[in-house]
Amino acid sequence: MTEKKWAYEDLAEGATIPFGPKTVSAEEIITFARQFDPQPMHLDEAAGKASLLGGLSASGWHSSAIFMRMLYDALLADSTSQGSPGITESRWKRPVLAGDTLSGATTVIARRTLRSRPGIGLVTLRHLVVNQRGETVMEIENPIMFGMRSRGDAA
Repeated sequence: MTEKKWAYEDLAEGATIPFGPKTVSAEEIITFARQFDPQPMHLDEAAGKASLLGGLSASGWHSSAIFMRMLYDALLADSTSQGSPGITESRWKRPVLAGDTLSGATTVIARRTLRSRPGIGLVTLRHLVVNQRGETVMEIENPIMFGMRSRGDAA
């Protein structure tokens, strides 16, 4: 674990980690929707345009999965992450339309060590996902457990 770039000690309150970009294609929106959320606005451009969303749009669950991959690539792949006990908040603020390019940043908003699990700290993160116009498409907050480089670090 100690060779990873990101451990509990590296995630100070206020630290920000950028992620993305990822362009979302019509093909991937439709492929995801066919399997997991086959509502018309996720399967057909005309149905999407006729909906409140204004065009072929990714399911919110698809948007969440895309975000998860960007977070993995930017932080989790090279970290001591031990998983998450859940999501505190997740809000889909705007539709993700075919052709949108997503990016964003993760900010550490709180952290604490776990008395019940020596060597593990709980880091609360706030994630903001934006499109190419800088419009917020998703906000997420969740805690993630990270291993410590040294079990003696209680900071």
